[in-house]
Amino acid sequence: MKDKSLKVLKDKNRSRKKDESLLFSYLNEIGIIAQLANNEFERNLPDGLTVSQFSVLNWFVRVDSEATPGRLADAFQVTAGAMTNTLKKLASKGFVRLEPDASSGRRKRVTLTRKGREMRERAIACTSPLLAEFGQAMNAMDFEQQLKQLRQVRTYFDTRRYS
Repeated sequence: MKDKSLKVLKDKNRSRKKDESLLFSYLNEIGIIAQLANNEFERNLPDGLTVSQFSVLNWFVRVDSEATPGRLADAFQVTAGAMTNTLKKLASKGFVRLEPDASSGRRKRVTLTRKGREMRERAIACTSPLLAEFGQAMNAMDFEQQLKQLRQVRTYFDTRRYS
């Protein structure tokens, strides 16, 4: 009886380790794909725009029309210094406007300019051949179903970072 209980315990432990290995491999693949895709995406961006800069422009279109540098740093999980550097580069190109916050003497407000919105659209257009090639190479994949699942993964980790 004791040997049977020990075997069941070992089998559960082996199963748990297999599950953890599978989950690690899954997240590892997502990380590698993100790195490879970002590098390829950046090669196709116009006028020396970086993925970091594009991501900020894209955030404004997707999420909100105005933010503080701190809010953006939190959203991108980077330091305030890194975000300030990115915002200064975007402002120097006329893609965002940095202005003092009327309610706080120290804080700044960041808004997307028309030129920034146009650059985002241009950047997406410049990556269109890459996206078309990728779509053809992966034509049998069900991207809609995968997108739903990936959004669940993102939502899980996005929620977890605040707990």
